[in-house]
Amino acid sequence: MIVGLNRVVQHQGRELHIQVEDLGLDQAAFEVRIYEGGGVLWRKRVPYDDVLSQGLPKPEQDDALRGLMERTLHTVQAGIARGKILGG
Repeated sequence: MIVGLNRVVQHQGRELHIQVEDLGLDQAAFEVRIYEGGGVLWRKRVPYDDVLSQGLPKPEQDDALRGLMERTLHTVQAGIARGKILGG
């Protein structure tokens, strides 16, 4: 289990907090949430069972999961910037 990633971004005068949290191997997913002022504005569950099905040794599996979490965080941040997430 990977703890998670966090990033604070500025968008159109708003301060948004993006959080990616691992829900654990039992759920084989992590959840991405965007907060503003403590309230959740948007959330999405991202499965990672495809990574687990590769049967990688634990260190490589953790690296693959961390990479997927980082790519997801960047994708969400780009979606915010382009107005595809939370509108323009």
